[in-house]
Amino acid sequence: MGFKELVRPEVKDIKEYVPGKSIGEIAGKYGLDPDSIIKLGSNENPLGPSPRSVAAIKEKAGQVHLYPQADAIELRKAIGEYTGYPADNIVVSGNGMDGILDTIMRLFMSKGAESIIPIPTFSYYEIATLSNGGKPVFVERNSDYYIAPENILDKVNANTKMIFLCSPNNPSGNSIPEKDARKILESANAIVFIDEAYVEFASTSITSLVREYENLIVGRTFSKAFGLAGMRMGYAIMPEWIAGEYMKVMTPFSVDILSTAAGLAALSDKEHLKKSIKTVKQGRLQLLKGLETLCKVYSSHANFILADVSPKSSKEVSELLLKKGIIVRDCTSFRGAGKSLIRISVGLQEQNEIVIDAFREILC
Repeated sequence: MGFKELVRPEVKDIKEYVPGKSIGEIAGKYGLDPDSIIKLGSNENPLGPSPRSVAAIKEKAGQVHLYPQADAIELRKAIGEYTGYPADNIVVSGNGMDGILDTIMRLFMSKGAESIIPIPTFSYYEIATLSNGGKPVFVERNSDYYIAPENILDKVNANTKMIFLCSPNNPSGNSIPEKDARKILESANAIVFIDEAYVEFASTSITSLVREYENLIVGRTFSKAFGLAGMRMGYAIMPEWIAGEYMKVMTPFSVDILSTAAGLAALSDKEHLKKSIKTVKQGRLQLLKGLETLCKVYSSHANFILADVSPKSSKEVSELLLKKGIIVRDCTSFRGAGKSLIRISVGLQEQNEIVIDAFREILC
């Protein structure tokens, strides 16, 4: 028997996660000046991190030979102040939302169990399910990317362990109405994970429902509104009983000293957060208005918009944009997204205008 046969059979069915393209990758491929490239493919904060976070990282750099707090209590308390929950309801991860998902799945998922996943959506739900021996069960959204709770509940059975809901959804940008979330929570004998990575840019949140439902987990991140994607920090708000079980299976010392310092500083800089949210909301409107006469665009509550460039393909349009030094996200790799969807992260005002002009040249 070869060593490859030692790999768990479930892993062989997993398709590798497809990240957004990097500036270095595109600069090398097309011979472009890296400084001229506009990167709007990974939903990053166009303003960058809070200056307080940068200063905090530098201040703590000399302490990286020390282990961080094992329970990250200082960070959890600060997140608690931000979210209105006590630290006992909060867990943190040093690998972003993905780290939260991995630990949650290690806690609940087992061979033969099922996860319900409305598509198109963030592909890591599927990867996390398969890598823990589970079976993903997909539910297609309608033409406006809304998903009726009845369609989800129709898929629930005795094997259902998890239901994944992304709100605002990636890549469509729409949020889940509270009444729909309540119906699913009350009707399904399963853990409901609601991914609120983009919630700061939306007008509603499901977080308050954690106080009412023992089967609800809300995932959040420092990668988007707080501008700390490179630090890979995520957190989740959950009932205390789940948090206690989560702590048993989480990775020890899961958030490093530099990330903790950056996160604490980001939470303290309310002005930078406010400015980041305002920049996105203004830019989002700018992109929607600028592109709506060129192609079909969808209303969004996130820091990106979704555009349908048919009859052209997303691959064709994305390639033409890359040659102009503009990185967007071809959504072909999203299960159920089809061949004509492009996700465009909101940039600075001048970047958004360049994108609109480029779309005009390509689509007209």
